[in-house]
Amino acid sequence: MLPLFPVFLGLLAVLLAWHFLNVQRARSKLPPGPAPLPIIGNLGLLGFQIHHETLLKMASTYGNVYTIWLGHTPIVVLNGFQAVKEVLISRSEEFAERPVPSFLRDLIGDAHGILFSNGHPWKQQRRFSLMTLRNLGLGKTILEDSIRQEASGIIQAFTRENGRPIDPYSFLLSSVNNVIASMLFGHSFSPEETIFRQIIEGSRALEEFGGKLWARLYDVFPMGVGPLKPILNKSLLALRHWKKLQRIIEEEVQEHQKSWTSEEPRDFIDLYLAQVEKCKDDPTSTFTNTNMVQVVIELFTAGSDTSTVALYWALLYMMEYPEIQEQVQKELDTVLGSSHVIRYEDQKKLPFTNAVLHETQRVSSLSALGIMHKSIKDTNIKGMPIHKGVIVMPNIFSVHYDPEQWETPRKFNPGHFLDKDGNFIKKDAFILFSAGVRVCLGEKMARTTLFILFASLLRAFRFQLPEGVKEINKKPKLGLVMAPQLYKTCAIPR
Repeated sequence: MLPLFPVFLGLLAVLLAWHFLNVQRARSKLPPGPAPLPIIGNLGLLGFQIHHETLLKMASTYGNVYTIWLGHTPIVVLNGFQAVKEVLISRSEEFAERPVPSFLRDLIGDAHGILFSNGHPWKQQRRFSLMTLRNLGLGKTILEDSIRQEASGIIQAFTRENGRPIDPYSFLLSSVNNVIASMLFGHSFSPEETIFRQIIEGSRALEEFGGKLWARLYDVFPMGVGPLKPILNKSLLALRHWKKLQRIIEEEVQEHQKSWTSEEPRDFIDLYLAQVEKCKDDPTSTFTNTNMVQVVIELFTAGSDTSTVALYWALLYMMEYPEIQEQVQKELDTVLGSSHVIRYEDQKKLPFTNAVLHETQRVSSLSALGIMHKSIKDTNIKGMPIHKGVIVMPNIFSVHYDPEQWETPRKFNPGHFLDKDGNFIKKDAFILFSAGVRVCLGEKMARTTLFILFASLLRAFRFQLPEGVKEINKKPKLGLVMAPQLYKTCAIPR
């Protein structure tokens, strides 16, 4: 009998050689990039996190389209507006699919939502959700009334603080959540409610998990490999909070089922229940209670995180640039006055205010790394061949900091969104909500919410640093949405 250790070493050498040859064959069919190590790929080079700045720096070596390996999976990274535009806009149909990460597959199981579903389920769920949100008030006065009511609540809360240092995050989060909740659930939540806190914990845990080491390890090791997967499962708070979030939404659905009627729908859940009933005999239908829970979770968490963090960044930049804040307030005072009811359409009369809000979103680039896409057929990007099934990652940060698109990409400059006459101009390279067939479903709701809340707060208060605070920390926290570090501000009534 051969000694076990030499046999083990021999088998290991064969496996490593087999893996090396397979990787080399795969690399020859992909855009260039750094050579991957066995098992971990390029994770060591990346510091076991996918950082937008690191990916942008690597473009100087490998070009704007290059390949990195996350474990055993090759990812084609896109940097700069032209490369990202080609995939997300010009040929978005060819990259319409999205891969489902291992940890997310464990979270959602067989559920089909919108963000990570593909093909017929995605088209059916997206079409219904977009139509339903429009019917419920998206782009109508009912939505704006809800936003203004929440703005009034924040103003009252800030006024009670009488200029004392406060962290505005929870105030902003509560208001944004209630705008979304009123459309989805037909009611809002009090910040003191246990359910509200559980929803926040669930969405925040998942958002933060996306930027952590554990997320990378989770995807490197396939299901069932050794003892590592159970250990990761137990150690991930995101998994537990997500399950809790699912139960909360399921309970909301059960409550709706007790009282809903198809003739008088009150909210998104009622309309989805009606669709489930309508399509119960259709074998091609993807409308089920399980899918409804997933869609509601995605609409709620995605809308809540993005809008809240965008406003949180906006107030931070107003403290950083008080002279710009004063210009915004001067425009608001001159054009609207103190008694005008702020509407989304007012942005046309407030070009500087609109430009400043957009610039806070460009500079913070809170969706720094867009959700990954996957090619549905053999194609190419910038002339490089891309085979069917290859995963691509758009670096949105690189688009918002592309020197070919922005005059001063590393400087806060509202002039990026103004012409020589001071009129607001849309920029193709501003893609906070992604673009193409996978553009964010709630873009209109988010834009409306952000503008009305931002304008309302700037008209009511001057935001300044607390006494003794000299510097502002603009280094973001890595996650699915890049939020600023927690901070405090003084909201001084004007």
